[in-house]
Parts: sequence; C-alpha cells; structure tokens
Amino acid sequence: MLPAWPAAFHQWSPLGYTSGMSLWQRFTGLLGEGVEAVGGLFDRLAARLSGDPEARRHMTFSVAIVALSAKMAKADGVVTFDEVAAFKRLVEYPPNQARHIDRLFDIARRDVGGFESHAAKVAALYEPGDPILGDIVDALFQIAGADDLIHELEIAYLARVAEVFGISDSEFESIKLRHVVPEDGDPYVILGVDRAMSFDELQKAYRELVAENHPDRLIARGVPPEFIAVANHRVAAINVAWDRIEAERR
Repeated sequence: MLPAWPAAFHQWSPLGYTSGMSLWQRFTGLLGEGVEAVGGLFDRLAARLSGDPEARRHMTFSVAIVALSAKMAKADGVVTFDEVAAFKRLVEYPPNQARHIDRLFDIARRDVGGFESHAAKVAALYEPGDPILGDIVDALFQIAGADDLIHELEIAYLARVAEVFGISDSEFESIKLRHVVPEDGDPYVILGVDRAMSFDELQKAYRELVAENHPDRLIARGVPPEFIAVANHRVAAINVAWDRIEAERR
C-alpha cells in the first residue's frame, strides 16, 4: 500500500501560510463591521472578495463550515458547544483569534435562517459539481463525530445538505462510510470503486484517489491550509479501506 503523508508533512503548520492577509485576519475584518447574520457574511464574501478568488474560496469554505455545523448542533435535539470544540480541533488558528471563532458560531447559532438557505448560499458560490462541496460535507462529518458518535439525525441533516449541494447519493455514501464505520463499512463503497474491477484496476483507482486528496490538491481547489486535517483524516480512511481490499484480494 501507499504510505501516509511523511511525518514531516504532518508537522507542517498552516499558520506559516502567508499569502496576503491571513484567513483569520479576514474574519476579524468581516466580524468587525456589524454583521449579525450568516447571510450577511456570504453576501460580503461574494461582493468584496470577487477580485481575489483564492481568498473568496477559502473564506467561503470556512464560513460554510461554521454556519452549517452551528445549525447541525440542533439536529439531534441537543444544543451543545461540541461543534465549536471540534471546529477548533479541526483547524489551525492563532490563540488570539479564538474569540472571533466563538462569535462566528454564536452568530450562526442565533441566525433565524434555516440551514437549507445557508447550504443554498454556499452552493451558489461554487460551480455545480465543484469537488470542494464534497470537502465541506467531509469536514462537517468530522465535526459531527466530535463526541465519537454521529447521530442518525445528524446523518439525515448532512444528507440534506449534500442534496442541496448537488452531491450524488453514491458520493455521499462514500463520504459517510469514511466517518461512520471506516473499519466495518464496505471498502469498495468507501473508495467509490466497482467490486468487479481487477486488482490492478483497483490499485490504480486507489492511487489516483490518494493523489486527488493530497493536501496540495485540496488547497488548490479552495480548502484553506488551516483545514489541512480534513485531508489527513480522509486519506487515513482511504488507506484503511484499501488495506481491507488488498488483504481480501491477495
């Protein structure tokens, strides 16, 4: 099998990312201008960062994760702060920006807008079929599993978000199994491959999947460097699925 990312890569800190103004500096600017609704944040992102597509995609991804995970906190009928804690574990951020993350979650939690309207705003900021929409759902699953249990109502919530995003049922099932039962779920579904494929075909598909989910690829399509844990978690699940297939086929 292919190895996981080198240890040196895991130690790389996205806080060293210095392409212009940092993600968290931009958050501070948006939150310091009286925005009290998630819709207002999306409107500002669409209007004010139109000339900086990379920053727009990074900010959109981040606001989408916060807004949708804050709404997900209510999906199982129990409102907790687990999603905030999970978000902070998922990303790299300077300690002095923690209060801005808390405020963003608070805005999203108090927002009267429904999650479907938020999901629709996110989808409208990307081209149909953009793989970053799957990255958002993947990150939301990581946050949903913060307490080591993904509730059925959370799965239903995420399935509806995926539907609004235009994500197919098969792709959603693949994402779900990477988080819900990575050691027991169907490894062929997790990898999105056909069970009838030969070993060589499966191995080729696996290698391509690992390459597609390399952190550099995710960053290139708009996942902020601060969210690189999304790639690490995903590749770990892909490797587990491949190990099972390889053991079965060999």
